[in-house]
Amino acid sequence: MNRPTNRLAGETSPYLLQHQHNPVDWYPWGDEAFERARAEDRPVLLSIGYSSCHWCHVMERESFEDENTAAIMNDRFINIKVDREERPDVDSLYMAAVQRMTGHGGWPMTVFLTPEGEPFYGGTYFPPEPRHGLPSFKQVLLAVSEAWNERRDEVHRSAGDLTQMLRDAAAVQPPPGTLDAGLLDRAASEVIQRHDARHGGFGAAPKFPQPLILEFLLRHAHRTGRDDVLPPVVHTLRWMARGGIYDHVGGGFHRYSVDARWLVPHFEKMLYDNALLARTFLSAHLATGEEEFRFVAQDTLDYVLRDMTSPEGGFYSASDADSEGEEGKFYLWTPEEIDAVLGATDGERLRRAFGVTSHGNFEGKNILNLLPRGDVPLAEWHAAAAEGRATMMPVRQKMLEARARRVSPGLDDKVVTAWNAMMLRSLAEAGRFLQRKEYLDAAVRCAEFLQDRLWQDGRLLRTYRAGVAKIPAFLDDHALLVDALVALYQATFDPRWIAFARTLADAMLELFWSKEERTFYDTAADTSTLLVRPRELNDSATPSGTSAAITALLRLGALTGDGRFAQVVEAVLPPLGGVAERFPQAFGELLTAIDMHVNGIDEVAIVGRPGANDTAALLEVVRNGYRPATVVAFRPVDEQGPAHVPEIPLLEGRELVDGAAAAYVCRRFACERPVTQPAELLEALDRT
Repeated sequence: MNRPTNRLAGETSPYLLQHQHNPVDWYPWGDEAFERARAEDRPVLLSIGYSSCHWCHVMERESFEDENTAAIMNDRFINIKVDREERPDVDSLYMAAVQRMTGHGGWPMTVFLTPEGEPFYGGTYFPPEPRHGLPSFKQVLLAVSEAWNERRDEVHRSAGDLTQMLRDAAAVQPPPGTLDAGLLDRAASEVIQRHDARHGGFGAAPKFPQPLILEFLLRHAHRTGRDDVLPPVVHTLRWMARGGIYDHVGGGFHRYSVDARWLVPHFEKMLYDNALLARTFLSAHLATGEEEFRFVAQDTLDYVLRDMTSPEGGFYSASDADSEGEEGKFYLWTPEEIDAVLGATDGERLRRAFGVTSHGNFEGKNILNLLPRGDVPLAEWHAAAAEGRATMMPVRQKMLEARARRVSPGLDDKVVTAWNAMMLRSLAEAGRFLQRKEYLDAAVRCAEFLQDRLWQDGRLLRTYRAGVAKIPAFLDDHALLVDALVALYQATFDPRWIAFARTLADAMLELFWSKEERTFYDTAADTSTLLVRPRELNDSATPSGTSAAITALLRLGALTGDGRFAQVVEAVLPPLGGVAERFPQAFGELLTAIDMHVNGIDEVAIVGRPGANDTAALLEVVRNGYRPATVVAFRPVDEQGPAHVPEIPLLEGRELVDGAAAAYVCRRFACERPVTQPAELLEALDRT
């Protein structure tokens, strides 16, 4: 039977479309809803969530699908539904309001607004009946409606005060900090003091992977040689790779672990987590040589290419935690299910390796894991984990095929520019360093897709689904894509990617940079219509737009020598140094950017005949080892001589040496004498 739809039926967001059959008279975010609120003098009920959010689904089933609850909402409010992944600006503003009102935040988030958009009451999940000290959602609706009708002055006073607090907070500029190696050293020390020496990670449960912090620590250990920085990173990555947060059958990581041991995940899978974690494990492999880290990086990327890639070359956003109304059901196993797939002998071997028991470790079933069984010596655990992976590999395809016959979790198949950019960079770097052509091909295909479909009429757009690109892109979309294109150029040496990166960087500075205030904003100057123009500084699960912009400008500037990029970095960074040092775990990407700014970036210009042995030998040097503070450019030579690459001034004047391929190692465009032997290039890189 066809159920009636509401206005959300015309949207493209899978999250909004999930609510198209609710009896609630939902509006998407936009002027129409607020105009009606003003015309009818009604408050706005703003509901924010995302498609893979477990409690968002719960609240929908309990309240938004309930006819009685919907009747109250429709009679007393103008109701707006927002996908936080489409509109991070709306989410950021009203999350800040809810946190100020309640002391905490999360999703689903419900905020009550005046018709002018000013918040006056809000919260996160509300149950259908009072429980655990929370009022029921109906009680909240009736109380807010009563306040709006009977105590309007009080509501407006509260809304005005809260709005002013949000404006004041947005206007605060942190005091300048000292940007030097000491800041980075102190920040690293502060982070590793929180390391869980038993189970890895930082702090107590729940535990999030925090790849941005792990990347910073890897860089810091490499640069300083401190012997106390690298071990916590390696320890943490091993626990995550062997825990239940990692999908040992299909590859890739779940969102986070609800326990301290990384055993029980919150089962949704996000593109951004897997993009960043693949890069972190790749970096750790390059830094340490550990093959386990290489395997996890490749396995994660293979999962994305298999399960999260659109026919057009973009990458999907997320898969749900739930299937058939149960969290994690798709990923859990009983001993009988394993034996039915593999037979008694192989089944018993796999069950023993992955800790499968008759009583299970999650609601009577089993999350596969390679965590230590009791207090085994470290060497025994490493050996057991390696044996477990070896046990899985011959039977993995059978397990994967059996699991594919289950009801799959919901897939959010929208393409988000910023998240695709992070995956693009990870694929480009894995293709470059691991010599995996399929990764480079996927990275190029994604870049072409983003350029063709999400760069329209000189503007970048945020999302794409079902042939429709929409919503003006935000700062992080621009910055992360610039950064990814720099990585793609270094993997392919195709100058069109640097040309596109420069075009995007110009747009980013025009739309988001305020020279007068010396700051970046998250929304474009010509599109922001919110009460407060958002400016998120801290890095969360993904880099903030500001941190990503600094990183992108530093890396692009090292290749192009564009002085504007350095001027912006030097203007925006000093006020951020102090907060990064005081709260380092909230500024992983920013600390990496500060590291590049303080310690500089090595610029390597290689000139040679494509495909020639001497050229390949020099390029092989920059493909091996962990050198995170290095950018590489290539000037091809043919019968007519060295090519002119106008996008990269670093290459100008670089010539063959006595007919042989040559490498020039530079710092801030001051170059050492050219070298022609791989050993000489390696020595020059180690010297800088």
